[in-house]
Amino acid sequence: MAEIVTNSVLPARREPLTFLTSDGLRLVGEIAYPLDREPLATMVCLHPLPTAGGMMDSHLLRKAAWRLPALAGIAVVRFNTRGTTSAAGTSEGTFEACEGEGHDLIAAVAEVAALGLPDPWLVGWSFGTDVVLRHGDIDPVLGAVLISPPLRFTTDSDLDHWAASGRPVTALVPELDEYLRPDEARARFARVPQAEVIGVEGAKHLWVGEKYTSIVLSAVAGHLVPGTEPLPTEFDGPMERWTDR
Repeated sequence: MAEIVTNSVLPARREPLTFLTSDGLRLVGEIAYPLDREPLATMVCLHPLPTAGGMMDSHLLRKAAWRLPALAGIAVVRFNTRGTTSAAGTSEGTFEACEGEGHDLIAAVAEVAALGLPDPWLVGWSFGTDVVLRHGDIDPVLGAVLISPPLRFTTDSDLDHWAASGRPVTALVPELDEYLRPDEARARFARVPQAEVIGVEGAKHLWVGEKYTSIVLSAVAGHLVPGTEPLPTEFDGPMERWTDR
């Protein structure tokens, strides 16, 4: 058994992904599948604000792709929204402040359905949570996990749509978040009876550090595949170490 650390990359089948939006843009991304079994659920990732450096490789999402296929049997779908660049390439288009990005989310969900991936959940981080709340209350999405929701672009009407649909919503809100803290989040999400707001002591908006990464990924896994939380901290099998050099 080897300890899982911040740059541990566990086995998965990783494939590049490209798909088209309804307004004709080509987006790029990746799917990480469990290596030794069919996926039990699908995590569709919506990344942080691209104008502030957010992309499909933002650390929590990249680590989800490194760990969750092997540890929880989850297929992890990451992609760059319009105009966003990562090592996988640049998606066509330009940033549209949570409007055009709705086409990106809808196209990603349609691609997941076309590929026959099971039980899709939306997992947004920061700006990605606004994209989820504004545009993600659609079939066949089962629910949403929101990481550091700033609720910058989300309206009360958007929240009311989620309330009416009954789809589960869980918000992981850092105690020391720079944009929206747990008590404020509970007040805003009071419009959504099924929403659960979980305050995380000591955490900040970017969830820096293995302690907070583990908290987030365990919570995500537990919602998508009940019974997998908390995730193990060790792995009995081949494991690589990521480096950017």
